[in-house]
Amino acid sequence: MSEVPHGSAASHPVAAEVQAPDAVAIGPVRIVRLSRDAAIQRLLETIATRRRERIAFANAHGILLAMDEPVFADTLSRFLVLNDGIGAEIGARVLAGKGFPDNLNGTDFIPALLDKAPAGTRLYLLGAKPEIVERAADRFAANHANIDVCGWRDGYFADKDEPAVAAGINAARPDILLVAMGNPKQEFLIDRLFDHLDVPLAIGVGALFDFTAGEVVRAPSLLRRTGLEWVFRFLQEPRRLGKRYTSGVIRYLWKIALLKLRGRGGA
Repeated sequence: MSEVPHGSAASHPVAAEVQAPDAVAIGPVRIVRLSRDAAIQRLLETIATRRRERIAFANAHGILLAMDEPVFADTLSRFLVLNDGIGAEIGARVLAGKGFPDNLNGTDFIPALLDKAPAGTRLYLLGAKPEIVERAADRFAANHANIDVCGWRDGYFADKDEPAVAAGINAARPDILLVAMGNPKQEFLIDRLFDHLDVPLAIGVGALFDFTAGEVVRAPSLLRRTGLEWVFRFLQEPRRLGKRYTSGVIRYLWKIALLKLRGRGGA
């Protein structure tokens, strides 16, 4: 396979246009307003029609990264972006006067998507440490009898290995590719490889493999439903997540307030 060029034109046939769902702009990030059921149905239709989409989940941390880094904001413009957590909800309510139908945090959304997928749907996992992604692959296979885990690869490879990574994914013929490397690394990688992948759905899933493998404990369901899982994660890993959930939250709320005062965002 030839070397993967950055920003190359797609070689895949153009699929029929799909009506864009209602969306809200939080700074440079346009996040669609879809219920959980509607989002799942859209992604399943993407698989069925072999239309191709990049999927990202936007929480306060990711939105703040896009506000700070124009390159990341530009990358997300090529993704279908789903809302994740209380930060996105606050941004939507402040800037547009209306929040989202459901909290679509990826760690709950992806298992729900896999549960609804047709029998024989092929899944490939990319990211995390070798022992974690292997354990996550086993758990996905055990938890979703309708899913064929057709391959996995850890996330520790050099840029020069990306063509081989893409070739390995294509050889496995997945319907869904999950990439777990955290923001913004996973979205950058998906964007670079996307035109060289024969996969309908490529989804950035953050810490999903750690949770699935049992490496990290999930928050209680009440906190997850209300978008407050970040509180539980902060208490688990205060050193690693301290800056994100203290000064990061303050900066995010300040930027939302400035957007509101300037009349920007929301549409």
